Amino acid sequence: MTGHVTAPAAALADQLPTWVTLLRAPNPGPMTLDGTNTWVLRAPGEEHAIVVDPGPADEAHLAAIAAHGPVALVLITHGHADHTEGAPRLSDLLGGVPVRAVDPAHTTNGRPLGADAAPEVPGLTLQVVPTPGHTGDSVCLLVEHGDGRVVLTGDTILGRGTTVVAHPDGHLGDYLASLELLSTYRGVPALPGHGPALADCGAAADFYLAHRRARLDQVRAAVVAGATTAAEVVAVVYADVDRSLWWAAEWSVRAQLEYLGPEIREFVTGDTELELP
Repeated sequence: MTGHVTAPAAALADQLPTWVTLLRAPNPGPMTLDGTNTWVLRAPGEEHAIVVDPGPADEAHLAAIAAHGPVALVLITHGHADHTEGAPRLSDLLGGVPVRAVDPAHTTNGRPLGADAAPEVPGLTLQVVPTPGHTGDSVCLLVEHGDGRVVLTGDTILGRGTTVVAHPDGHLGDYLASLELLSTYRGVPALPGHGPALADCGAAADFYLAHRRARLDQVRAAVVAGATTAAEVVAVVYADVDRSLWWAAEWSVRAQLEYLGPEIREFVTGDTELELP
């Protein structure tokens, strides 16, 4: 549980609902896994679809999305470039279709996305679920059609491995609360921003919570044992992670140290370099 996780956090979904299509962007990498997942949702019999997370500004990928038009709306789960970069161009390709995100900087031809006014989607019921933590603007989208439900989780829950808390924008306390909320979606498939679809959002959230709490125990132990910088904590706690990813691990460590600040302050001397709030 406390080692580097590369497997899915829950069983894989056997199949996608018939009203969901996955288009994967050609941007694989250590942080994007197989590439950014762009989701196209269209209720049976409806003319217009919605698109979630257009991904990078790759012309072939954006053309493939546009080929699934007409599209009524483009939604963004959070503002990282691997999810948003292609949104302005996709809007143009689709004739000025609105793009809605929590952050106004990623909103085009419409108002920002908020939980108080869920977008109207032809043939689908959509609920915006605020899930800050990975970033301050992260949301998940609960979408229902008939008896079927899915949760589009962005980077809050990935299809494989775990995600980073992108400090300082991301906040661990918020992230833990968001996972607690997502743990209530028992048996609801999770459609993540990267990696394969998972059969049970609630089970994946439970795994993530246990993993995060185990990591916090490791951080506590590293500080008590004498780690005096975030980099030193990374070297101890994330020793099994490829060094090329330690910069990302340091984001999470800084978020962990901020979260634990009052608790571990007694172990920190006045001349230490460890950054605490």
